[in-house]
Amino acid sequence: MTTALPHNGQQPQLDDRDQRTHRHPLDAYVPDPSDKEPLCDEAEFRRELESMVADGAPRLFAVVQEYGERVDAWVVAWGMAFDDHVEVVAAEGKQWMSLRAPERALRRFKFGSHIRARLVWVGPDAATPSDDDEVA
Repeated sequence: MTTALPHNGQQPQLDDRDQRTHRHPLDAYVPDPSDKEPLCDEAEFRRELESMVADGAPRLFAVVQEYGERVDAWVVAWGMAFDDHVEVVAAEGKQWMSLRAPERALRRFKFGSHIRARLVWVGPDAATPSDDDEVA
């Protein structure tokens, strides 16, 4: 059997000229930006990206099953609420839902009359500090 790999099993190295002629197949669909100037320096670009992400980030929530009247509780799913829909993934990862509103996930996780489901919105200030956080 013949192979294009050298007999030592390593990929052959391409020089700069070869790399320019061997483009990724998807490059045919995206204009080459190599002749464009950066919009700003790296620090400003990072701040812009952070603002863009913060402005567009979905709100995070958990679906919690509550046993009895505050007897016990556990997280059964995690969700992301976007402007126009919600994505929910069961905590064990075997169930995924795309819904119109977070509240629609609740009926899927209630169980009889002793276990109800509730939404808990993630608040960073509510997190229990880890040992590393307390040292800082």
